[in-house]
Amino acid sequence: MLFGITGDLAHKMLLPALYRLTAAGRLDLPIVGVAKTDLDLDGLRERARDACGGVRDAAFDRLAGNLRLVAGDYGDPATFTRLRDEVEGMGFLVHYLAVPPALFAPVAEGLAGVGLNRDARLVVEKPFGHDLRSARELNDRLLRHFDEDHLRRVDHFLGKEPVEDLMVFRFANMLLEPIWNRSYIRSVQITMAEDFDVRDRGAFYDANGTVRDVVQNHLLQLLALLAMDPPPSTDARATLDEKWRVLRAVKTIDPADVVRGQYAGYQDTEGVRPGSTTETFVALRAYIDNWRWAGVPWCIRSGKAMPMTDLEVVAELRRPPVTMFDDAQAPAGPNLIRFRLQPDAGVTFDVLAKEPGRQRTRPVPVSVDFTKELGPMDAAYERILSDAVSGDARRFLRFDLVEESWRIVAPVLDMTEPPLPYEPGTWGPAPAAEIPPGGWHKISNTFD
Repeated sequence: MLFGITGDLAHKMLLPALYRLTAAGRLDLPIVGVAKTDLDLDGLRERARDACGGVRDAAFDRLAGNLRLVAGDYGDPATFTRLRDEVEGMGFLVHYLAVPPALFAPVAEGLAGVGLNRDARLVVEKPFGHDLRSARELNDRLLRHFDEDHLRRVDHFLGKEPVEDLMVFRFANMLLEPIWNRSYIRSVQITMAEDFDVRDRGAFYDANGTVRDVVQNHLLQLLALLAMDPPPSTDARATLDEKWRVLRAVKTIDPADVVRGQYAGYQDTEGVRPGSTTETFVALRAYIDNWRWAGVPWCIRSGKAMPMTDLEVVAELRRPPVTMFDDAQAPAGPNLIRFRLQPDAGVTFDVLAKEPGRQRTRPVPVSVDFTKELGPMDAAYERILSDAVSGDARRFLRFDLVEESWRIVAPVLDMTEPPLPYEPGTWGPAPAAEIPPGGWHKISNTFD
């Protein structure tokens, strides 16, 4: 069942993903849409066709044939009674909630009221809570009707193929893992930049800000994948346990290690409160208090209205103990390991080579473009939806991971001092440059 089937998320992401899964022969199940809508089933099918780019082929015909619709208000028990009648005899059910978070608990309660919490799995989108307290309250309400084994919390970043590639690259290659620790790594920088502003999402963004929108969830999960120890097995619990262990070791963020910014013109956006102190940019230092990473700064920055749209991880290696080939007062740059996750995926090693005709070195990039070498990758929601049906928990959030993420960022939520201004098209306020030791490394936007 897809709650919110006429909503924006379903139109942009879920319905196209369902179409691609159907076209690939990986999905052929009834899809019961639930929404407060005036559409009938034919209208829903046309809306689905529009979401899928107006396609007219056998794959869409199969998808359209699988669609059902139950229209009604989520607060009306009669809606759930009609839903129970519609799904009678369908067997195990997956309830996917692509609805605002305020509706998660009411929908779960409505499902339980007609017995649809039995032999069923509940899948909820982000955000999961607004802070640690609200996350715990929401979790308690959902667990009254669905136990942890039958509850899935979506962070669609975990469905991105390049993000999962990080685990493969780390744990399937002896090239990297022996040096992936504090003895060799000086710092790690994670940049998630977007070259667009908040657009028509002013009211939503102003109630959340960058820390809640991407740091607490996406970027801390990315940190966990990069910093975790190897799981002892390939099962979901082992992977989630290692992610929890490393997040548990992340120190709570010190506000002194944070720079917040707000781009010029943000307060003119419709829906933004006058005098808003919501950040549209953040740069911070995090520290992991364990044997592998103690003392290594993990530097995270993210913002709107940046010079480019990019998601990249840069690990800076320590320099050799003796400088043999360059002027000791002006050595060449350090070795860098770059993981590029979007807009295209790949890895680059910045190594030093001798400059021809001179007794000095210069950085040389050695790159692999995964898309060119390996071919197209599944979209995130194809993997999320497949796992929601199969029950694979690896690409979802267990609640103890959610709790640790909220703990880590708690001191920098709802800060009252005004963010520093920055101009659109820049890398944020000037003090943000001082967050990493030696400054931020230049982001590469190509493998050429």
